Amino acid sequence: MKKIAIVFVTTILFLGGCSFLENVNSTLNYVDEAREYASEASDFATEAPTLAKQAINDEQALNEFESRLEEMKKEIQEFNELEAPKVGAELHQNIVDRNEKALNTIDQFLKNMEDGNLDPSMVENTKSFQTLTEINDVIDQINQLSE
Repeated sequence: MKKIAIVFVTTILFLGGCSFLENVNSTLNYVDEAREYASEASDFATEAPTLAKQAINDEQALNEFESRLEEMKKEIQEFNELEAPKVGAELHQNIVDRNEKALNTIDQFLKNMEDGNLDPSMVENTKSFQTLTEINDVIDQINQLSE
């Protein structure tokens, strides 16, 4: 009977340890994904105003800008669908909220482009793309999860 109890307790401890390691790995993976996403979002927010201006008079630049908008939209959606570790859930939601603003702006741009009404001043005057660069502040907090 003691052997069964020892095996049972050992199994429980082992499974608990595995769960802990899975949580650590999950957190580290999430932090890596968040860092990569923050870099892409920041690059996009920096490039978007210039691309929009060029797209007004240049068909090739228009196609490139549309492609970048579609790519960023996909990146945002993929990041929003990530499962954040419990310890980082609030930080993840903060990023998702900022992403929603950017998605609305991207959708508006794509609609305007489809209608032939591209207005580059929209990028300069909106803070929606700026929220993508502000994600780095949240990523700094997420980085602390891996420490």
